Amino acid sequence: MTDPHDLRVAVLGVGIMGADHVARLATTISGARVTVINDVVAERAESVAGTVPGSRVVADPFEAIAADDVDAVVLATPGPAHEKQVLACLAARKPVLCEKPLTTDPATALDIVRREAELDTTFIQVGFMRRFDHEYQRLRAMVADGTLGTPLLMHCVHRNASVPAHFDSAMVIKDSLVHEVDVTRFILDDEIVAVTIRRPAPNPAAPPGLQDPQLALFETASGKLVDAEVFVTTGVGYEVRTEVVGELGSTTIGAGKISADFRAHFAQAYDTEMQHWVGAVRGGASSGSYVDGPGAWDGYAAAAVCAAGVRSLETGERVAVDMVRRSSI
Repeated sequence: MTDPHDLRVAVLGVGIMGADHVARLATTISGARVTVINDVVAERAESVAGTVPGSRVVADPFEAIAADDVDAVVLATPGPAHEKQVLACLAARKPVLCEKPLTTDPATALDIVRREAELDTTFIQVGFMRRFDHEYQRLRAMVADGTLGTPLLMHCVHRNASVPAHFDSAMVIKDSLVHEVDVTRFILDDEIVAVTIRRPAPNPAAPPGLQDPQLALFETASGKLVDAEVFVTTGVGYEVRTEVVGELGSTTIGAGKISADFRAHFAQAYDTEMQHWVGAVRGGASSGSYVDGPGAWDGYAAAAVCAAGVRSLETGERVAVDMVRRSSI
């Protein structure tokens, strides 16, 4: 039996990530239920809707957003669709949890930040799920409370067994390294101001033309250095590690943990992220914010850093991040 007070959610895009969110909302998350499902592949939408009693398929994504039986939206559609769909959520004043990227370039992401700011209410949460992982939260707390002293360096590893056939060298940055971008900003509470991408000898097993692995060096506003190895065709499994080195010691999370894929590795983080979002949306009318986690600014910052990373990949040079000051918004 449904609870009339449940948050009614539309899920747009029910590929691997979206279908996972539908199942999560239907079986794990309290206070919400899926009422509307949309996908560009009609058969896929119908198949997923068949697993959720009380849900229905709406073929047009903008009709799904505007539907009377939808209070909030989860966007798991391809990145190029996000800009118009997020703007439609803002126009309807409906909270949205948007999987990364917020948009596919910094200019459109910044436009969304500014449009949300005009509403005097925060509606947009971006799906950087690692912020909800217990290990990442403990690491951030150790940095914040001074356990490690002043943080000096951070080392990151991000490995996948494989990637889809359409994955190109720039996507290694925009779809994989983007998580290390957000982790850096989250743990160090510091903006990234410059990026350098290096090209090691490519993996012979990688598809032709794919530069994999890649090594990134981030420079932060306060002078900290963060290096990140991204290797997405290891043939082994999904692995992420992060080490912070401080003046009083160092600590590492994720060491020795190899999972089948990102969903298995971060299952707890995804569950926590979704439950926090549902709670924020249910209480948002009184607080003026429907967000409990990374917001539109974080999506814009990640897009700006990744754009610099792609330019560095192409040129081999250090590239300064072109990003407006948050205080100017």
